[in-house]
Amino acid sequence: MKKFKRIYVEITNVCNLACSFCPPSGRKPEFMDEKTFTLVLDRIRGFTGHLYFHVKGEPLMHPLLGRFLDISGEKGFNVNLATNGVLIAEAKDMLLEKTALRLVSFSLHSLGERKQMSGREKYLEDIFSFAMEAAGKNGIIIEFKLWNLSGGGERELNEFIISRMENYFGVSVAEREKSASGKGIKLVDRIYLSRAEKFLWPDLNSPCGSTAGFCYGLRQQAAVLVDGTVVPCCLDGQGIMNLGNIHDRPFADIIGSDRALTIIRGFSERSAAEELCRKCTYRNRFDF
Repeated sequence: MKKFKRIYVEITNVCNLACSFCPPSGRKPEFMDEKTFTLVLDRIRGFTGHLYFHVKGEPLMHPLLGRFLDISGEKGFNVNLATNGVLIAEAKDMLLEKTALRLVSFSLHSLGERKQMSGREKYLEDIFSFAMEAAGKNGIIIEFKLWNLSGGGERELNEFIISRMENYFGVSVAEREKSASGKGIKLVDRIYLSRAEKFLWPDLNSPCGSTAGFCYGLRQQAAVLVDGTVVPCCLDGQGIMNLGNIHDRPFADIIGSDRALTIIRGFSERSAAEELCRKCTYRNRFDF
């Protein structure tokens, strides 16, 4: 049985922000129901031990998030949660009770969408407070993502975030960065800062594109969208590379389909078989 390092499960494609760097999915707004979620987990069980609640949407908005975490734990999955963090204060107590929760990843660059300083201060205070408690008492891994390194207006924002981070955790990010591994900058035990260049979501209308390149889609990961559609990776936010629906076919059949195998073979030969993959600049990070 093919094993993936992770499978993304999009429990909702609805978000409470409209960030400029994250284009809307263009799909019908949905929240996955418990029946579908259970079916998804039963179909992918044995293919991975790690779920990522992420593609589009904000998982903390889902009214059944706590229940989904319980079901995940009962079925033997570890859960990694990607969030903009806006609702972390409301979700904090519930999340700290869930043993299936392994990692929480905060997209701090979304703070750029908040213009009022008072709102920014409280936002960071809520996130940092949760991080310390979750990492200390529960052993949850925390990742702060600043994936906007392109100079310009982001420099002032990042300096503000890092300044508050250093004050809260009592560390120097610059000093910690000197001894950082490829997995990120360790701030304190189980809390990390991940910094990366800004990237564009793949778009069929993008003028750029190249057939040459490599990606781990369908090699180390796959994604299930909110309606059960299976796609090769978490950057297919519109479901363009629809490999099949988990409601209709076993997961093994979907990832073993002709289209899926063509994608895998293509990347084995350092070539992108799908047009959307040719328009994806994120895969440049995997060039070797």
